[in-house]
Amino acid sequence: MRKVTRLLPVLAASAVLALCGRAGAQPLQLPGAQPFNAPGTQQVLPPTPGAPAAPRQPSMPAIKVPAEQDILGKALHRNGNHGSATLTKLGTGYGLKLDLDGFQPPNLTEPCAVSFGEAPVPVTALGRPAGVPRYRLEAPICPIVFDILDGAFLVVEPNEHCVVQAAQCRIDPRGLWGADARTIAAQAKEIERARGAAERAVREGYRTLTAKANAVDQRGIAREQAGFSGERETTCRDYQREAQYGFCTARLTEARAADLRARLGLDTTPKPASKPKPRPPKPAPLPLAPSE
Repeated sequence: MRKVTRLLPVLAASAVLALCGRAGAQPLQLPGAQPFNAPGTQQVLPPTPGAPAAPRQPSMPAIKVPAEQDILGKALHRNGNHGSATLTKLGTGYGLKLDLDGFQPPNLTEPCAVSFGEAPVPVTALGRPAGVPRYRLEAPICPIVFDILDGAFLVVEPNEHCVVQAAQCRIDPRGLWGADARTIAAQAKEIERARGAAERAVREGYRTLTAKANAVDQRGIAREQAGFSGERETTCRDYQREAQYGFCTARLTEARAADLRARLGLDTTPKPASKPKPRPPKPAPLPLAPSE
């Protein structure tokens, strides 16, 4: 009994030392206080109430991104029924075989036609300044700059008609070059869906662009948005069977959506097509059982 009594002070002293050691390793934390960081780490302050949130990244609904392969080898026509244009592959680049019809000046009543040559004329790539591939046709009689769209291309330069003196013919390459009504008739439902998706993308793009702009730029964006419908109507009103199929309207709306994506810094390059998975080999036929 005496031995047990003598051990009690020793055990009490050991318990006190253990508590002191723990207190040195981890300070006492009161309820509701900010937790302590581990030794050697930096203390992180709690978020300040009312602090501005992180800026929202710009976004837009996904749209189909056009590429040269969309029109390669296809015969396209201005407004669906005038002239003829075909994009072809030339070595590492592309060429355009182009024929245009027009009228003889000055009365503009006698029809005429101009061919840019039997062979395709090389075109120069200008990048994607408006979110879609842009090319320049280096033809002295009428230089042309055009944007490639889905199954069509849009001529953005020149700003007026060209007069070919050698042929005494005034030609006008401006506008949308695409398939004729017989071809797009089979795509009516697809065109309608594409236009709806492009309209949503344009609205969201303008909304995001406006949110990022200051008050002065916001007024300019509002004027641009209001004027887009009128510009589209002017360009598409002469396209073949436009009121029935809306092909030109859909393509110009997609082009505006691509332009807004580029201005917002979003990716406008087409994704490579995924390779189809190889089919598993057919199992070998079972050998016939020998007949008895």
